[in-house]
Formats: sequence, structure tokens, C-alpha cells
Amino acid sequence: MLPKQPTPARAVDPLHGVTLKAVVEHLVERYGWAGLGERIEIRCFTHEPSVNSSLKFLRKTPWARTKVESLYVHSVAHPRKSKGPAAAGGQQP
Repeated sequence: MLPKQPTPARAVDPLHGVTLKAVVEHLVERYGWAGLGERIEIRCFTHEPSVNSSLKFLRKTPWARTKVESLYVHSVAHPRKSKGPAAAGGQQP
């Protein structure tokens, strides 16, 4: 019996296998709560934000979850460049 090949949709779906908690934590690490609240204006990101309160809200609110997932997909597709000495034009010893 041959092993199952991944379907094309799974091969290109950046959300496949990623939990909502991992999505929120990634976005908070990348943008911070303030930056996340500027990009997606919802109270769970702007007023006493926490991962747990955000997860509760996003699980109940499909339109907000869609926006968060869309921002995650964009951030994964456009990673930030390294801010190390080589990226800043400096030389390493």
C-alpha cells in the first residue's frame, strides 16, 4: 500500500496544523498587543489584552477570527528580516 500523498490544499494552507493559540502568540510576538490592536481593532487586543481572553473571543466570533488568521498568513508570507549586525551593514568579528 502506498503512503497517502498530501492533497494540494493542505500542502499550501499555511494554517493547516497551526492552533489558534499559536497564531495569537505569533502575532503578539511580532507586533505586540498595541500593534495588533492597531491592525485589528477589537477590544480583546486593546483593553487588558491576554492570550486567553483573545482566544475566548476569537472562538466565538468568526469575522474576528478570519481577520486574525488573515494577518497571520500575511505575516508568515512576509517574514521580517534579521536585525543582526550583518543586516544592519556591520561586520561580525
